Amino acid sequence: MEPRPNSSFRPYLSSAVSLVVLGWGAAAFAILYLTPTVWARWLLFFGGTLGLTGLAMPVTWFLNLRFPSEPPAGSTVIVRQAIWVGVYGILLVWLQQARLVTLWTGLGLAIGLVAIEYLVRMREKARWQPKSVSDEQQPPADMNPSSKA
Repeated sequence: MEPRPNSSFRPYLSSAVSLVVLGWGAAAFAILYLTPTVWARWLLFFGGTLGLTGLAMPVTWFLNLRFPSEPPAGSTVIVRQAIWVGVYGILLVWLQQARLVTLWTGLGLAIGLVAIEYLVRMREKARWQPKSVSDEQQPPADMNPSSKA
């Protein structure tokens, strides 16, 4: 079994930790030290999105490692899927404070975001890229007529 190219979480570790610290720090600052105004609420939502994204990054990395796809998920896919989780979580919080969250609202929102990600991945899969010269197989040296000199 050959090693996969994205088998280490090390490239994502600093991003995930900084997102968690910055996001939950901003959310805690908004809750503890600011009066509940419009800008404090926006800071809470923005910080929550960053915090949830940082927490979801190891999970999305692991799921993409555990269930590989074609083309393999790169760093942009892992970060984008973590951002979807952060956006989903903070949308549920926003809808909850407006008293609009039901089971069906949350489920419909989740299905919609999964469908968007599926369509984006399908677009990435369908994108045509010509083969480069190094990708094409070269004939062996003994079969090449120009090498018999």
